[in-house]
Amino acid sequence: MKVSDILRVKGGTLYTCQPEESLDRAVQTMSEFDIGSLAVMSHGELVGMLTFREVIHTLAKNGGTLNGKTVRTVMDDHPMSCTPQTELDEVRPMMLERHTRYMPVMDNRMLMGVISFYDVAKAVVDSQNFENKMLKAYIRDWPEEETAPAEAAK
Repeated sequence: MKVSDILRVKGGTLYTCQPEESLDRAVQTMSEFDIGSLAVMSHGELVGMLTFREVIHTLAKNGGTLNGKTVRTVMDDHPMSCTPQTELDEVRPMMLERHTRYMPVMDNRMLMGVISFYDVAKAVVDSQNFENKMLKAYIRDWPEEETAPAEAAK
């Protein structure tokens, strides 16, 4: 299974913000749409990712306030990314190794979407459930063996 399969199921909704946007506004957007990340875009190109992790770190450092910070000051400006052709078997260890919950999907310099660890886990479970269902159907429809001539003579 490829990353493009996840994007096809997820649909085309992409949540973005600009680096100059206030962190307060970005958090409001994340809350409003119940999402854990925003792709940070400037002049049509991905320049970073803002996730709830960066927001929580900022709150912890600043005594529970965002202190008028902008997205640029806290975003991850070098997010790990993949392509639509990347196999899920490659994505899972990448996300686990770097504790990445959200990964931009890039086709050259164009942002195609963002996948989450949840999306990857769901795709794996769905795939395993389908395979399990097919195996059970195959076993249930197993052809009965013909009786051997020696047994038929008994």
